[in-house]
Formats: sequence, C-alpha cells, structure tokens
Amino acid sequence: MNFQSCVKITDEWDIVSARQLGRKISKEIGFGTVDQARITTAISELARNIFLYAGTGEICITKVAEMGKQGLQIEAKDKGPGILDIRKVMQDGYTTSGGLGAGLPGVKRLMDSFNIDSYTSGDDKGTVIIATKWVR
Repeated sequence: MNFQSCVKITDEWDIVSARQLGRKISKEIGFGTVDQARITTAISELARNIFLYAGTGEICITKVAEMGKQGLQIEAKDKGPGILDIRKVMQDGYTTSGGLGAGLPGVKRLMDSFNIDSYTSGDDKGTVIIATKWVR
C-alpha cells in the first residue's frame, strides 16, 4: 500500500483540511472512532505547530502496511526556524504559545511511534516529524 496524500499548511483552513483528510483515510483503513479521533487530534496539533512556528509546511498522510498490519503514517514537515531544544519541547507543560503544553508530547502519546528531527541552520533547516498509528 503506497497511497500518500498531502495538504500544504499556509493558513488555519489548511489545518481543518488536514484533519478532515486524516479522518477520511483513517476510516477507510479501518480505525475505530476513538483511534480516528486520536489521529485527527495529532494531525491538528502538528498542522497547528507548522502554522504557528514555521508559517508554512506540509502534512502528508500515508497508508502503510507491515507484517500483516495496516496503519497510517503522518509526516509533518516545514522549513521553519527549527527547534533549538527538542528535549525541552518534549516535556509535558512546556509551551511557547501560551497553550496547555500538551503539543508534541501529546502527539507522541496518541500515536504508536513518533520521531522528530529538527535543524536550526544549514540547508536542512526546519523540522520533520513522523508519527505512525496501527489498526488494532
């Protein structure tokens, strides 16, 4: 299964579009309503972070299969300023926007796997987050 669909994030309406796409694809794959909500929440947080901190970026959703399991992979990527201290932003309660600070740690808890790479200088400047959820 190599289906991928992407939404460019340039304004708040794109966050809604990315959420809707995630819900549609997760339903097609066979996720229950609770996991659909988890996935759309994760997508919303990642897309919102792109909009707030990088200005523009992209959310790509890919259907994945591995050892007989089906799942969904979310890739959030931007060419923003990058994250100076990944360890700090992964702490519960840490916020730079005045929110609840559930952001990236919350996304990590909602998904089955989570990886973040971020660079603050050079040609690779920006952030890439890949999170995967498997159908149970």
